[in-house]
Amino acid sequence: MDDPKDNSFAAFGDARHKIEGGNAVYSRELYFSTYQSIAKDERRPGLYKEFASDFFDLIIVDECHRGSSKEESNWREILEYFSPAYQLGMTATPLREENRDTYLYFGNPLYTYSLRQGIDDGFLAPYRVYRIVTQWDAAGWRPSKDELDRFGHIIPDEEYHTPEFERVVALRARTQAIARHLTDFLKRTDRFAKTIVFCVDQEHASEMRAALNNLNADLVRKYPDYVCRVTADEGDIGRGHMQRFQDVDTRTPVILTTSQLLSTGLDAPTCRNVVLVRLVNSIVEFKQIIGRGTRVREDYGKVSFNIIDYTGAATRNFADPEFDGDPALATQEEIDEYGQTKTVEIITPEEEPPKEGEVNEPPGGWTVGPPGGTLVDPPPERPRKFYYDGGQVEIVAELVHELDSDGAQLRVVKLTDYTAEKVRSLCADREDLRTRWADSAQRADIIRQLSERGIDFQLVAMQAGKPDADPFDLLCHLAFNAPVLTRRQRAERMRKRQAAFFGYFGPEAREILTDLLEKYAGDGELQFTLPDVLKLPPISGHGNVNEIAGIFGGNDALRSAVDRLQELLYAE
Repeated sequence: MDDPKDNSFAAFGDARHKIEGGNAVYSRELYFSTYQSIAKDERRPGLYKEFASDFFDLIIVDECHRGSSKEESNWREILEYFSPAYQLGMTATPLREENRDTYLYFGNPLYTYSLRQGIDDGFLAPYRVYRIVTQWDAAGWRPSKDELDRFGHIIPDEEYHTPEFERVVALRARTQAIARHLTDFLKRTDRFAKTIVFCVDQEHASEMRAALNNLNADLVRKYPDYVCRVTADEGDIGRGHMQRFQDVDTRTPVILTTSQLLSTGLDAPTCRNVVLVRLVNSIVEFKQIIGRGTRVREDYGKVSFNIIDYTGAATRNFADPEFDGDPALATQEEIDEYGQTKTVEIITPEEEPPKEGEVNEPPGGWTVGPPGGTLVDPPPERPRKFYYDGGQVEIVAELVHELDSDGAQLRVVKLTDYTAEKVRSLCADREDLRTRWADSAQRADIIRQLSERGIDFQLVAMQAGKPDADPFDLLCHLAFNAPVLTRRQRAERMRKRQAAFFGYFGPEAREILTDLLEKYAGDGELQFTLPDVLKLPPISGHGNVNEIAGIFGGNDALRSAVDRLQELLYAE
């Protein structure tokens, strides 16, 4: 409520009023209120009755599916009291059994605007879907006989699966493996990309926050609020974290861990990663959750976002015929117990969404309600949850979902084949790629376009079994069946064939260029970006940026030398 009042309707100034504190004000033109602020309770008959029934001309009910329009409900009573006013209900939630009363009250939609339309029109951000599966999610987890949990409880000797994780049994190794993989994902992309992690419950959100905090200790030392938990228990502190997360000009917090609190009502324009670490069986909730990333802010570089699903099942909601926003790309990776990626492939998910009313039944008599329902209390002799701190878990699958050429159906392709297709769509042949790759500006553009298509050079090299390959040679090999050189081989070939180039410079300038070449050969530096690369060892050992430029005779001469170095590196 505060967000639209203070932002979207800010131009109306003092004409606005927020109804709060149990006081009725009659001198404004725009009123903002929650249902709870005006509803009746055991202490008062309802603040809404202090307004005349015809006081309002127009009533807009945002997120109208969240109320109850049943005839006996308090919300229905308020709406009927103000029946002289035009009433407009707004929701992003399609018709479902649980909100049928709302649709019956407001009637058939007067206007609909789908997620697909919003993306096609450029108002909403398109997204990529990464589906990550641990071995325990894929095959289940079973304790050893008479295995004790953290508090000395015997864990029943049964096979546990994803629906029971963090509900019936909390697996610390799984949480840590997921946190490692997510940390590595951010390191590969952007460590300051704002990220929301949806966990099973508040306790799980706390465990995930601790694991991410430890894995990002270098940034946490500088930014203590780099990772924050925002749940109901945090109260005003959590709301403060959330408001700073929403602020496009505030760098931290970067990662929020939550359970239910942030699934709706959070407008975070620069949120780039929506992470699922709990099952989402309801298409309604699923749409609400991914809606946290659909805002577009081109002025801050936010034009798309990622959905990262660690349950291996949540993204099956894309198969729901009611869902109208097919993913542009989704990946499934296989990772080890250290969260390191082992394999990557692009596939079509084969599983069907659960039938209506179908439930997963956890072991030992524990039951869950229908999709989106709540866990039934266990028998009193059993603890609420078992806590297992041992074991090792690996990531066994990372899926990539790729749309076909018509944009209508997901298909199965290997990551290497997918990469080859994208390279061929950008460059006509090997010579075209070589010419463009030798030019630093055009090379940066190719790298950017491949990155936008979800192609990470390290992952592709690993999948191809050529971790030391030069990126250019790897792309030529995959797209045009050319031979592969390692970075070291390409660097050595250049030293031998281009001796005249190095001989043109004085001893110290020649040493700097040699160090740059070694940086490429050893670390795989794709772009010698000036002046950043000059600040890295061993180049930085030659002085500061101005001193190094002086060795070459000025900034222009330095830039010319570095550009020529990269051009000759890829010369025939």
